[in-house]
Amino acid sequence: MELKWLEDVLSLSSTLSFSRAARERNITQSALSRRVKQLEDWLGSPLFDRSSYPIRLTEAGRTFLPRAQEILRQVQGARQELRQMHEIATETLIFSTLNTLSLTYFPGLIRRMEERLGPLKTRFCEQRSSFDGNVALLDRGECDFLLTYAHEAVLPELDPERFTHRRLGAERAIPVSIPDGSGEPLHAFRSGDAPVRLLSYGSSTFFARRLAQLFAERPTPLVTVYENPMSIGLKAMVLAGRGVAWVPESLIVEELRSGQLVPAADTSWYITAEIRLYRPRQQGRLPVEQFWTALGESGLPARPQGAARAPVAAIA
Repeated sequence: MELKWLEDVLSLSSTLSFSRAARERNITQSALSRRVKQLEDWLGSPLFDRSSYPIRLTEAGRTFLPRAQEILRQVQGARQELRQMHEIATETLIFSTLNTLSLTYFPGLIRRMEERLGPLKTRFCEQRSSFDGNVALLDRGECDFLLTYAHEAVLPELDPERFTHRRLGAERAIPVSIPDGSGEPLHAFRSGDAPVRLLSYGSSTFFARRLAQLFAERPTPLVTVYENPMSIGLKAMVLAGRGVAWVPESLIVEELRSGQLVPAADTSWYITAEIRLYRPRQQGRLPVEQFWTALGESGLPARPQGAARAPVAAIA
């Protein structure tokens, strides 16, 4: 029996959908189905009734579910306790962060903080492809800080009584395309026109959720031709001429400046997100407290480094 089987069952029991649970677990639907079946074989009883839609827990599944939750809590608690014992002996600051911010904002943040605190030791938790996955790393105590995008309509699901945050700046995501021969967007994005070739974040990332809200507010004919939860992967496909993607400004400064990419829509289609750093309210290790205090006293860059250098004319 493997712990990931228990995690699969918990995900499936909450979504009651193999496709949604597979996305949440970042595996294929067939792999999820196979692993759930392996656990059922190991237990000797089916946990889900697959004959109904949506699927539902069997009586055995309802009996097993709280036990699976308790097993995972105990294992994760023991793991965290041992990790804390190790980390207390070090000065390493542990971050969970969204992929784009790890490339664009994090290096400048650490450089600025080292100007106040001296050399810092930092490391990332294992990054998750989903927004909730990265948030969960902080919620479970596997990191000291969560560096994330946030918007009033797409906020991390963290208990405000247990966690606090600082607003560090802001970032815009811009719909971009390669230009045609006259310098206009090859894949122009205009509401009501013919379907636009969309390069999508899928459904589980921050920008995926924010864009879903935007499209719901402003219905637009779209045809999704590619999905990738990583902004840098979507940027590569835009440069290959495959369609339109909303890419964080900090990742495309040089391409906008050189004309390799052009805005595919007017500025009303741009989306803005806050950059936030979350942490537990409970007092942590001395390096964590020193970092947090210095953060409150520092004049931090309002935008990721690349975005700060972008000329307004190139993105307006």
